[in-house]
Amino acid sequence: MVLKNKLAMGIAATMLVLPLAACGSNNETTNNQPANNAETKTNEGANNAANTGGETADAGTKLTGDFEIQYFVGGYGDAWWKKVIADFQAANPELNIKALGGPKINEQNKPRWIAGTPPDFVYIDGPELNDRQLVEDGQLEDLTEWIQTATNVDGDKIIDILAQAPQQYDSKIYNIPLVLNSWGIFWDKALFAEKGWTEPTDYQSFLDVSEKIKAAGITPFIHTGKYPYYINGAFLFPAIVSANNNDYTVLQDMAANKVEAYESPAVMTALNKIVELRDKGFIDKGSVQINHTDSQMLFLQHKDAFIANGLWLPNEMSKDVPQGFQFGFIPSVGQDNGGKIVANTSTATVAIAKNAKNKDAAKAFLQFIFSKAQASQWAELSGAPSNIKGDISASNAPSHVKDAAKYLTDANTVVIPTITYNADVDKAMQDASAALAAGTIEPADWVKRVTDAVKKAAK
Repeated sequence: MVLKNKLAMGIAATMLVLPLAACGSNNETTNNQPANNAETKTNEGANNAANTGGETADAGTKLTGDFEIQYFVGGYGDAWWKKVIADFQAANPELNIKALGGPKINEQNKPRWIAGTPPDFVYIDGPELNDRQLVEDGQLEDLTEWIQTATNVDGDKIIDILAQAPQQYDSKIYNIPLVLNSWGIFWDKALFAEKGWTEPTDYQSFLDVSEKIKAAGITPFIHTGKYPYYINGAFLFPAIVSANNNDYTVLQDMAANKVEAYESPAVMTALNKIVELRDKGFIDKGSVQINHTDSQMLFLQHKDAFIANGLWLPNEMSKDVPQGFQFGFIPSVGQDNGGKIVANTSTATVAIAKNAKNKDAAKAFLQFIFSKAQASQWAELSGAPSNIKGDISASNAPSHVKDAAKYLTDANTVVIPTITYNADVDKAMQDASAALAAGTIEPADWVKRVTDAVKKAAK
């Protein structure tokens, strides 16, 4: 799942119900899902509304007119979107809902955003959309006051049931996290059991088992070289936090374009771990030119034992997972022996366009989707965590999602809140990490490249 780029160059439960502060965030995504029609009018689903609390928060107000919803289809699929839109349509029969969804919907709708005639409601995920860029370009409705008192269709205050609070931009809220993803490292539990390999719990155990994997003729580690934010999100950023005494504010300082943060010893320590993996021959040399689905396929075929990815992976590759394959998952492997697990979370958010023509329907839809019923449906239909607090142990969520929940709810886990970097700086980090893993640059070069981009962005 490939996450979000700039909108305007012109312009990641389950609703995993976690008490915490992409497919594929940090911020960029593509997918292998078949394209949907760019516009689908949703009029079916009347039989489903009763199961989801089928009325808007303002029960006495009928929603009418046209209401457009833009949603990207990536690793999480589109089953939940089709279901929730059908439910909302059944609850509001006089509303004319137009669902604009598909793998290329962001690109298709880009001219509308530039022209100031966007859809009313947007799910911010996938290429061509970057939440920070949307905010900076004045494209999103200010929800700061509304979210303080807004309740969902069950009467719960939305802000109180969110596992991760909305990100603020100059003390303002413009978008609300719907999905709560964790980056991390995956492997096949069945393969490890068959070979007698020990599952990693820290950096040294990761190195030790990688030696055995390499000796068995399998490449230990693969990443998505065409989308290097995968290795950044799943390996580099957690390793930086571990090296910074489990303090994730170093990443927030990086996002604030503080040059000294990029020059910190913690960054250099983490970069040197990538170099160690590279120099030991643990990184698949084909990674540099490979995309997310191709790398995931090699992983499923046991050409590579570990892959850096997000929790959408099993769902995104569901049609290709071999029989007996059992996904193992840990949020981080960069910590020292006895060190805390570091979970680098990412979110995909939802928002209302500032120029939306039907803001009443858009706000009602927000109240509708942030409910426990829809949280449960999200978990079952997307195979991924979302952002509403609750216990998912008895749900039908996939086992890897429940495993992730155990880490994310553990008091000893360091949970990194979603951090959005300047798009140009993020691209510089991605390119530098790909080059570092491939052996064409060294850590000092990585820092120079990125700080040059930081200085340019700060002008």
